Amino acid sequence: MEKIYFVGAGPGDKELITLKGYKLLSKADIVIYAGSLVNPELLDYCKDGCSIYDSSKMSLEEIIGLMEEGAKKGKIVVRLQTGDISIYGSIREQGEELKKLGIEYESIAGVSSFLGAAASMGIEYTVPEISQSLIITRIEGRTPVPEKEKIESFASHQTSMVIFLSIQRIEEVVKRLLEGGYKKETPISVVYKATWKEEKIIIGNLENISEKVKKENIKKTALILVGDFLGDNYNYSKLYDKYFSHEYRKAIE
Repeated sequence: MEKIYFVGAGPGDKELITLKGYKLLSKADIVIYAGSLVNPELLDYCKDGCSIYDSSKMSLEEIIGLMEEGAKKGKIVVRLQTGDISIYGSIREQGEELKKLGIEYESIAGVSSFLGAAASMGIEYTVPEISQSLIITRIEGRTPVPEKEKIESFASHQTSMVIFLSIQRIEEVVKRLLEGGYKKETPISVVYKATWKEEKIIIGNLENISEKVKKENIKKTALILVGDFLGDNYNYSKLYDKYFSHEYRKAIE
């Protein structure tokens, strides 16, 4: 059966690809990788003779053409995409084109950069009584966003937020976060190339983060994290509270 494998490459660190993804990558005959975003060190896992293509220089039609050619020749074709393929991964459009050709595909989950960023900072997005929800979004660019999903609309929830693909417009992001209801002293961090060797973390608040980002000359490949989960306030959960009972443990009376 002809099949294409979409593999999440992880956030950057070559060891943060899943074991399943690594196994597929190591036996692939053809690898089409997102060259502008995927750490090229991951290609070290490819076997000798593997044909490797950088999709940053290709159109959708060219990518699908390579997939079709490889699949029909019985080759193992891996589409290696940054982070986890389910978040800003363009998998839907590729999948729809493959369906038209009668070619099946399988998706292999990856570690998203927003998870890599949290790990690098040693933080938790969900802090009891501070924030129990996480919004993942982006500012509109050449790709518009639905009217109900504007940054300022999400900001009104005052919960944890990760903003992708927007660092080049950090001043506008800050302005709209403030318009949505965040206070000027709300903590915010920018993580450049999370988990890469070049990783850089900038910590500030909504009043000073734009200037800090400009000073570091960060214009792409960075996440914006905002919300009180980054602050000093926190509460312990009930999960390990000795006075709290659940099905696995009886509370101390």
